[in-house]
Amino acid sequence: MAFLSAPKDNHVLKALPAEDYARLVPYLEPITMPFGWTLHDCGHEVSHLYFPTTSIVSRLYVMEDGASSEIAVTGNEGLVGICLFLGVGHTPYRAVVQCAGSGYRVKASIVKKELARGGALQHLGLRYTQALITQMSQTAICNRYHALDQQLCRWLLRNLDLIRGNELKVTQELIANLLGVRREGVTVAALKLQADGLIRYRRGHITVLDRPSLESRVCECYAVVKREYERLLPYEVSRTQELQPQYAASGFNSARGKQSTEWRSSLAPA
Repeated sequence: MAFLSAPKDNHVLKALPAEDYARLVPYLEPITMPFGWTLHDCGHEVSHLYFPTTSIVSRLYVMEDGASSEIAVTGNEGLVGICLFLGVGHTPYRAVVQCAGSGYRVKASIVKKELARGGALQHLGLRYTQALITQMSQTAICNRYHALDQQLCRWLLRNLDLIRGNELKVTQELIANLLGVRREGVTVAALKLQADGLIRYRRGHITVLDRPSLESRVCECYAVVKREYERLLPYEVSRTQELQPQYAASGFNSARGKQSTEWRSSLAPA
């Protein structure tokens, strides 16, 4: 199968100055990222820095009993492996591919040498880390204080920001696992949005029919995170503004891998 995405479909790589990019590109390994693939696991050594291009990666906090909840998502606006920018080799969460696609990766040893230069990659990585911390913090607040239907709206909008189009290939069971709630609650919230004409749901697919109305129902958390990403990541803003009203980052397509029943096993402690 042909590898269709280019390194600069990832916005961090695209934002690198020519000299920095040329120094890194020989070490970029193109990879397919199947649904449910664990990139990093809790407490394990991080072996690579990942640059998604057409995939979406969920960061999950996993409890001792195996229960988990999504704390952030990353698409082609960012990278996976931020602990390398903080000078540590382990991460406290699990990074799992939520939406199949492609990307690139670089060995951690190469990344550390590049970061020692204190150049553009370090600068962009730290700015992305700050944006990601905002997303994680706001997700925690949202899960604690806001109603499930508002959480669902936030989740749908954030994921739509990472694709081109208005359809997500996702099951209600998967959304429930990511939000850390019961599936029945997600079903009730989704049916309410569908009855009001905001979305259309059929098995494994959610199509957003009325994004402005969805945005009017979402809690403040979505806008807080969006503003922080725009403030810290100017390389993302210029492109996403061109794609309004979908607010989709460039480089994504609708091609997804088939969702696997292995998702639940990917959430279990290693």
